[in-house]
Amino acid sequence: MKNILIGGAWPYANGSLHIGHIAALLPGDIIARYYRLKGDNVFYVSGSDCHGTPVTIRAKKEGKTPKEISDLYHNEFLSVFTKLGFSYDLYGKTTEEWHKDFVTSFHKKMYKSKYICEKIVPQAYCSVCQKTLSDRLVIGKCPECGELTRGDQCDACGAVLEAESILEPKCSECGTSLEFKRTKQLYIKLSLLEHELREYLHSHANWRKNAIAFTKRYIDEGLRDRAITRDLEWGIDVPKEGYEHKKIYIWAENVLGYLSASKQLAKQKDFPFLELWGDNARHYYIHGKDNIPFHTIILPSLMIANGEGWHLPDDIISSEHLTLEGKKISTSHNWAIWVKDIVDLYNPDALRYFLISNGPEKRDTDFSWREFVECNNSELLGAYGNLVNRTLVFTLKYQNGLVPNGDLCDDVTSKIEKTFKKVGAEIENGNLKEALDEVFSLARFGNKYYDINQPWKTRVSNPALCEETLYNCVQIVANLAILLYPFLPFSSEKVLGWLGLLKQWTHQYVAPGYKLPETSILFERLDKSVVDTELKKLQNLQR
Repeated sequence: MKNILIGGAWPYANGSLHIGHIAALLPGDIIARYYRLKGDNVFYVSGSDCHGTPVTIRAKKEGKTPKEISDLYHNEFLSVFTKLGFSYDLYGKTTEEWHKDFVTSFHKKMYKSKYICEKIVPQAYCSVCQKTLSDRLVIGKCPECGELTRGDQCDACGAVLEAESILEPKCSECGTSLEFKRTKQLYIKLSLLEHELREYLHSHANWRKNAIAFTKRYIDEGLRDRAITRDLEWGIDVPKEGYEHKKIYIWAENVLGYLSASKQLAKQKDFPFLELWGDNARHYYIHGKDNIPFHTIILPSLMIANGEGWHLPDDIISSEHLTLEGKKISTSHNWAIWVKDIVDLYNPDALRYFLISNGPEKRDTDFSWREFVECNNSELLGAYGNLVNRTLVFTLKYQNGLVPNGDLCDDVTSKIEKTFKKVGAEIENGNLKEALDEVFSLARFGNKYYDINQPWKTRVSNPALCEETLYNCVQIVANLAILLYPFLPFSSEKVLGWLGLLKQWTHQYVAPGYKLPETSILFERLDKSVVDTELKKLQNLQR
C-alpha cells in the first residue's frame, strides 16, 4: 500500500468556476478514485484561494469584505464540485486557521535559511489613488514579449513577473502612470537554487511536455530572485520583526496549501503526517498550463529553502487550454460557460466524459455544444449505455432476471484482463484520455460480441448459445462499471449496485443465478435543440 497525495490547484475565490477550470482539475478526481479502488492510502486535497488582490478587487466592486466574497465563492465551489462528483478528502480554504498556522511556521523556519534575504526594492505607487499597488494592479507591456500584461504574470507568454520590470506601468484602476517608492521586502534566492532545480527537472522525464518545456525555459533564461512579502492588507501576516504591516505574498503561501491541507487531513485520519512525505509516497499536482512554474519552480524552491526534506512533486498533471466554440474563454467578456449554470441541467457523468475525452490533456481543445450533444448520444448512450441496457434488460425480460449459466470466452477474458492492465498504467501516468479510450474499446468489443452472437435470435433457435452470450455480456458490463468508476462515478455506482460488485480495481465476475434488480437507463438522449438553446445563452451574455 502506497501513500498517494493528489493536490488539485486552489481556484481564486473571486468569481465562479467555468468549464476550463473543471477540465484542468478533473484528472485529480479520476486519479484519486483509481488509487482508492486499488486500496492505496489516498490524500486528495485542495481548497479555495481566498487571499490576494483578485479577491480584494471583487470585494471592492461589490461593496463587501474580502472574507465575505471569498466565503461566498468557496461555498459555491463546494456545491459545484460535489455535484460533479469530485471526491476531495479535504477541500479547505486559505483563511482556515490550520492553513495560516502551517504557513506561519513554515516561513519562520525558511527565513533562517541561506535562501532568504532582505532587499530594498521599488514599490508601485499611484499618486491619484494615493496608495501602493499590488503587482496585479499594475498593467503595462511585458518585458519578455511586449504584450499587454498585469504586473504578476503575463497571460500571453506565461512569464512570471515583478511589477517593477513592467514597461510603461500604469494603475489598472485609474490609468495613471506609476511612480515607484522604496520599500523593504523579503526575497527567496531562486538564483541559488538553479542547480537543484535543473537536476530535479532532469529526473522527471515523465512530466507532460508543456511542464518540461516551460520549466526548462524558466531555468535557462536565468532564475531571478522573487519577493515573498508584499505591502498588502489582506493575507497572512509576515512572521518576522520589522514586517508587522506586510503580508506573505500570495504565491508564497497558496502553494503551501497542499502541505497544510494534507497535514490537517492526516490529523483527521490519525495518520503519521511525515509518512505521507516519505519514500513510500507518490505525489500528483493537478493544474492548468498557466500554473506550471508555480508547481515546478516556486513550490520546490520553497520546500528546499524550508530545509525539512519535503518530498518534491513527482507527477505534474498540467493541462493545456480549453477554448469555447472556437474562441478563447474570457471571464471579463463573459465568454464562458459557468459551471454553476449547467451542473443541474446535464448528467454530471456526461460532462465529465466530454471534458476528458475531448479535454486539453496534451493540446488545446475546444468545447462545442454540438460536439457535446453528439458525444453524449453516440458514445455514452450509443456505446456504453446501449450495451448495459440491452444486456440487462434482455436478461430481466427473457431470463427472469437471473444471470444465466455460461463459460467465459477466452477472448472476453483476455480483453478484460488486458484492459485493466492498460487502463491502470495510463491513469498512473496521467494519461486519462488514453485510459478512457481503452475502456471504450472494451465497450465497443462488447457490442460487437453481442451483435455477432444475436441473442434475440438464438433465444429461440439456440437457447444454450443465447445464455452463453448473455453470461459473457454481463461480465463485460460488470468490468466496464469498475473500469469506468474513476471517470463516471454516478452511472458506475448504479451498475456496481445492480450487479453486486465490490469497489476494487480488479476484474470481477457475476455468478450464474445472480438475481438482477430492476434497472434504469443510464444516459438520456440529448435533443439537438440543446445546441441552439445553449448558443443563444452565450450570445445573450455578450449583450
